[in-house]
Amino acid sequence: MLAKLKKKLGHNPRLKQQVLHLLVHPVKTRPRRWLRLLQPFYLKRSKGSIIYGNVRKDLVPFNAFQLGAYSVIESFSTINNMVGAVIIGNHSRIGLSNTIIGPDTIGNQVNLAQNIVISGLNHNYRDITQPISKQGVTTIPVTIEDDVWIGANAVILAGITIGKHAVVAAGTVVTCNVPPYSVCAGNPGRIVRQYDFEQKTWIKPVR
Repeated sequence: MLAKLKKKLGHNPRLKQQVLHLLVHPVKTRPRRWLRLLQPFYLKRSKGSIIYGNVRKDLVPFNAFQLGAYSVIESFSTINNMVGAVIIGNHSRIGLSNTIIGPDTIGNQVNLAQNIVISGLNHNYRDITQPISKQGVTTIPVTIEDDVWIGANAVILAGITIGKHAVVAAGTVVTCNVPPYSVCAGNPGRIVRQYDFEQKTWIKPVR
């Protein structure tokens, strides 16, 4: 039913604006209070999952939100699916004061430290005759595969894929994909370690 409604709204911009105005406050840019009260009925949460009470849940019913079994979203984080789905796997932890803006897929056994930004959204800016705030947004999904560890204050940009068992060091700005079993560090991020399965040890990549 929601898929049919989204398709219909896509062909009728005026109706889409009216529906968005009903659901989302135009100045606060977050779901209206009446919609937030309904969130327990449309958010998909699996067994043992925890969302602390002071998490900002900018979550609407027309894009998916899923929180896997025994996963935790810690205090002062913001989770936003208004421009794309946010899917979080099992046994993952979203640390203190993280900002997660969809479209994002976060796998199983993922650990995010504090003050991390993960965003699948970019603001359009190319028309210099219009304010950037009036030009809309472009979305490219972020994918974080299983068993990833991301250090504090890292930034993951739109369109990035971080491979299985990769590590992103604290303060890293990730502008390119991170291969599985590697360590990314710096601004902009670069690969500083990779696991060599033949040598069975972590090595510096050859440049």
